[in-house]
Amino acid sequence: MTHALVEAAAQLRDAVDALRFSAPVTHVYNPLDYAWAVHEAYLERYGSGNKQVVLVGMNPGPFGMVQTGVPFGEIAMVRDWMGLDGVVGKPAYESPKRPVEGFACSRSEVSGRRLWGLFAERFGTAEAFFRDHFVANYCPLAFLDGGRNVTPDKLPAAETAPLFAACDAHLHALVSALEPVWVIGVGAWAQKRAEGVLADLPVRIGRVLHPSPASPAANRGWAEAATRQLVEQGVWPAA
Repeated sequence: MTHALVEAAAQLRDAVDALRFSAPVTHVYNPLDYAWAVHEAYLERYGSGNKQVVLVGMNPGPFGMVQTGVPFGEIAMVRDWMGLDGVVGKPAYESPKRPVEGFACSRSEVSGRRLWGLFAERFGTAEAFFRDHFVANYCPLAFLDGGRNVTPDKLPAAETAPLFAACDAHLHALVSALEPVWVIGVGAWAQKRAEGVLADLPVRIGRVLHPSPASPAANRGWAEAATRQLVEQGVWPAA
């Protein structure tokens, strides 16, 4: 099981490494490369066994997975709650406006703090959460226009075609290995990608509000909104 996840992630890492992207993208970060040791540790520690729920985000945030190699990987949650740490290298071509500092980064990824903070509050320990849940990103790459984040949905179709083909194959392999009842898109875009990729698998697909601080709805109480959505869809029992 865990071996299948590691193998699928390695295949995704190598496939997207071969891709090239044009302006306005100036820098492409692949944390599956330079933060592979931590990502592999995440898969090995928390990716074993079948899951009930797999949550899927879009792509790495600049102060989350870009720094730690863990999806939504806000540093304090990865280090202190998940118990993961390690040496994180550098991308081959680094933007001075978005340096990769690994676990020494002093910035906090708000989306990750909200997401993992909810799970920590509801489940207590990481082990209790990951017994039936797993969190992944659809796309492993972060795209920068200097220091500005560019999301995959903003890339030209000619560049997303090979990227999405690799990401689709990885998501299908991951869900096939974990055999969840539910796949939950973190945001509408991730939900739509999952619906297209997983149509042949016996999974139910839903979504939760994205915890980004760019979302006014998320800023009005993301944990409460996400909990309500998961309960209403039948993913979680009512408290």
